[in-house]
Amino acid sequence: MLTLRKAPTFTTGATIFNFIKTLTTATNFIQGTGGTTTAARGLPNDDYFATIHHISNIVRRDIYLERTLNKMRISNIVNSELVYRVLRSCCSCGIESFRFFNWARTHHPNYDPTTLEFEELLRILAKTRHWETMWKVAQNMKTQNFPISPSVVSFIIEQYAKHGLIDQAVDLFNGLKNFDCPQTTQVYNSLLFALCEVKNFQGAYALIRRMIRKGSVPDKKTYSVLVNAWCSAGKMREAQEFLEEMSKKGYKPPVRGRDLLIDGLLNAGYLESAKGLVRKMSKGGYVPDVSTFNCLAEALSKSGETDFCIDLFNDVCGLGFCPDTDTYKIMITVTSKIGRVDEGFKILHRSIEDGHKPFPSLYAPILKALCRMGQFDDAFSFFADMKVKGHPPNRPVYTMLIRMCVRGGRCVEAGNYLMEMTELNLSPMSQSFDMVCDGLKNCGKHDLAKRMEQLEISLRGI
Repeated sequence: MLTLRKAPTFTTGATIFNFIKTLTTATNFIQGTGGTTTAARGLPNDDYFATIHHISNIVRRDIYLERTLNKMRISNIVNSELVYRVLRSCCSCGIESFRFFNWARTHHPNYDPTTLEFEELLRILAKTRHWETMWKVAQNMKTQNFPISPSVVSFIIEQYAKHGLIDQAVDLFNGLKNFDCPQTTQVYNSLLFALCEVKNFQGAYALIRRMIRKGSVPDKKTYSVLVNAWCSAGKMREAQEFLEEMSKKGYKPPVRGRDLLIDGLLNAGYLESAKGLVRKMSKGGYVPDVSTFNCLAEALSKSGETDFCIDLFNDVCGLGFCPDTDTYKIMITVTSKIGRVDEGFKILHRSIEDGHKPFPSLYAPILKALCRMGQFDDAFSFFADMKVKGHPPNRPVYTMLIRMCVRGGRCVEAGNYLMEMTELNLSPMSQSFDMVCDGLKNCGKHDLAKRMEQLEISLRGI
């Protein structure tokens, strides 16, 4: 690994200015405010983003990208925002992104890079395994007194770990003082992940002890990383002992130990063990965490154990479990897929009673299940009810309903919903027009089919 000299302390006026500028730029980019007006960009929004798209294609595909970029004559719009957006768009092209960044700096003296672009470039180079170039960029940042944030360091350590370079990850962690970057909980978690990737559980446990000794407080990810790794290795007993020991020391995880174990077993693929642990919890009167239950419900539905999933949901609700919108969405989808529409209606009405206004992806599975069962009148009535009581249906819901109507021979109703879409400024897909027109012609409704064709022509501007 490249050895870097210790950077000067950040007390100079220039450094403080750079830090403030970085914060301001980052906030503006993320929120889309400040410096993003047409006057600041020099182009209308559509032209500006089209230019970014064109530049990104050049960076990704052009061998002589610098020569091509010079011909574009875009010096008046090259600034921190444009460079950052192009780098984000070219995140899978390491050396090409580095060449573009250097071109922007050398050919545009007015462009003054901020920490945001530097750190994005570091992430790209780490992701594409251009380690030597990444360290050159880090040295450049250090020369200009730009700090490297713990989030970027964490990302680099995890990339080292994913490619089996555990020694480099440890060296980077130990050398953070050279970058004046603190060893935060986030950084500790990344190194913990790296050690668990190579099954070095003894080193991972020693790192947690050091973390506590240095005054850092473990968070949910700290526990999850180690518990997931132990469960993946089939060491559930060690995971339980670790949670008990941490609890005795006064470091209780933000989520209960049982929930962490369930998450770990699910991530490791031990569904039966997770089911058994949940059964023990429910029999003891305990309910799982919402996020834990959602992960378990998704795993159960994917494995086809929908009956167990529904029964478990009813059991935990009887114990005081409070579902969120994701829980309702998962359970309604599960019940609708196996044709238990009555159960889906119960869950939907429960969500409404809890104060959740039904959104399209919540009531669409029930609507589709009713159509599959041939209960079109019930489906139409339910859809009309949801348009009043829930959020307005979106384009995918209308498209699905039109397709199901055509398949069920209800082509006139499909045409009506097609007209309704256009009235709501939801542009139908051309396939929807084709299905409806063919269906109407097959059932002898040629006049209505012709009206649909004329409607499509008027919408497309043909």
